Amino acid sequence: MTSEHSTPSEPTADTEARSGGGTDPATAAFITHRSLLFTVAYEMLGSAADAEDVLQETWLRWSGVALDEVRDRRAYLVRITTRQSLTRLRALGRRRESYVGSWLPEPLLTAPDVAEDAELADSLSMAMLLVLETLAPTERAVFVLREVFDLGYGEIADAVDKSPAAVRQIAHRARAHVAARRPRETVSKASTRDALEAFRRATETGDLQGLLDILAPDVVLLGDGGGFKQAVPRPIVGADKVARLLLGGMSKVTAALRPAQVNGHPALIVRLDGALDTVVTAHVENGLITGLYAVRNPEKLTHMDRETALRR
Repeated sequence: MTSEHSTPSEPTADTEARSGGGTDPATAAFITHRSLLFTVAYEMLGSAADAEDVLQETWLRWSGVALDEVRDRRAYLVRITTRQSLTRLRALGRRRESYVGSWLPEPLLTAPDVAEDAELADSLSMAMLLVLETLAPTERAVFVLREVFDLGYGEIADAVDKSPAAVRQIAHRARAHVAARRPRETVSKASTRDALEAFRRATETGDLQGLLDILAPDVVLLGDGGGFKQAVPRPIVGADKVARLLLGGMSKVTAALRPAQVNGHPALIVRLDGALDTVVTAHVENGLITGLYAVRNPEKLTHMDRETALRR
């Protein structure tokens, strides 16, 4: 895993400013589409750190391309990014088999404009990213490129090295798989925000009944400490179990829960002694929390110190 910041070989948004205002066409095209490319990679990998690595690899390949032979620079860049993401996704599958405890996607602090794009925000939710984790790599790539970024079957075929007919079949299969597993309803941001506020109040005051009132009877709690921080080693199911576990843990520490915008949705940030400790996101149905996702692995919290630009 590399640093969260770009290497010197990869151009960033301030490259042009540092170079005195001028930039070559390849660099300009990469900078223009960088947020889009990062979003493609992140949607496929669920990891900002790995998405950054993919962008570095994409830049290395893009910088060697003869631009006069490229008809559509955006499509070409997406194709490179998709292929690099597929290669990394297959490697990550092996790495995650030995991951300590539950694996959760890496949370991103996002700007309000991400939440305003309902389809993008829906695809970035923890619940949806976990559904995407159940797809085979090529299925995930096809689903993301078609359903999230609305690419044509021909463009996707070039990116995944399949025929358009094969891509159509893969897309149909992936849609059916996701439809059977995705959250049952799309919930307003206001409903999620209200549920999390009730959750915060009950947790901070030790109000067991208040917590039981906002948790669905079959709520599931997932925790990701990555072996670095203590977290529940396996999913905890049931309102009573989840509530008593949370209140028992909170009673042992002095923690502050603060609202934040994570992956385009309302969330809570937990700070211990002023330092970021946990990011809590939730899925809400019918006004009740049905899923709680707590990321504590410090390696996954490095993108929570600044907003990440995500684009379609």
